[in-house]
Amino acid sequence: MSVVSLLGVKVLNNPAKFTDKYEFEITFECLEALEKDLEWKLTYVGSATSDQYDQELDSLLVGPVPVGVNKFLFEADAPKTTRIPDADVLGVTVILLTCAYDGREFVRVGYYVNNEYDSEELNTDLPAKPIIERVRRNVLAEKPRVTRFAIKWDSEASAPPEFPPEQPEADLVADGDEYGAEEAEEEAAAEAAEKAELQPGEDAEMAGVEQENGNAEENGQEEEEMSEDGSVDIEGESEDELDEEEEAEAETEAGEDDAMEVDDAEKQTDAPAAKPVTVSS
Repeated sequence: MSVVSLLGVKVLNNPAKFTDKYEFEITFECLEALEKDLEWKLTYVGSATSDQYDQELDSLLVGPVPVGVNKFLFEADAPKTTRIPDADVLGVTVILLTCAYDGREFVRVGYYVNNEYDSEELNTDLPAKPIIERVRRNVLAEKPRVTRFAIKWDSEASAPPEFPPEQPEADLVADGDEYGAEEAEEEAAAEAAEKAELQPGEDAEMAGVEQENGNAEENGQEEEEMSEDGSVDIEGESEDELDEEEEAEAETEAGEDDAMEVDDAEKQTDAPAAKPVTVSS
């Protein structure tokens, strides 16, 4: 909470000539006794392109400040035209009324100021060099821009916090509860689901064959035992099937239909059952 509150500022001589003094009636309230004075200052912004043309028109120390509502008159000289670029004399600029305590600014009031000639002819046909005596200023007193700042006054208790408050409980949060943990788990689950999803048919069979081939390469002895126990020899089966088909065709061409049926029945009984296996190319 601010110890000093600005209640109002009234611009007295407005409009006025460019060379006239600025006059302000300032009203403020003080909530407790202050050890030091208040410093009021008026600054004229000479150019919008650089702050090197800014001019401090005047400053005033007010104190000792009694508790309660206070009012005083603040006067400041007009800016020096020699420190203002000719192109920036006319047009819109800004003046800043500020107040500080012990070198710490706590309030700032900004006003737009419009500078123009007092003649329509001069405003229409601008002279090559500004005629300062004919320039008039108009402070837009109805639309001030007020900015307040929290500062330290006389006691340490009034000082604003310089750092955010400590949060020791944040260090006690488990790793799984930290920010981003749930997102990481969801991403891991999505990746696992994508890997688990296999296309039906060829992809699934190829995955099974690759896994069996990998295990067989790691252990050659197991592969031999499995072959002896009845695992299917793909190449051997293919040759037997081709021989049977050729014999069947030969018998058909010879007209031995009955013998073909008998032979087929016997060969189908004796031949080993073929298993569907897909082999990658």
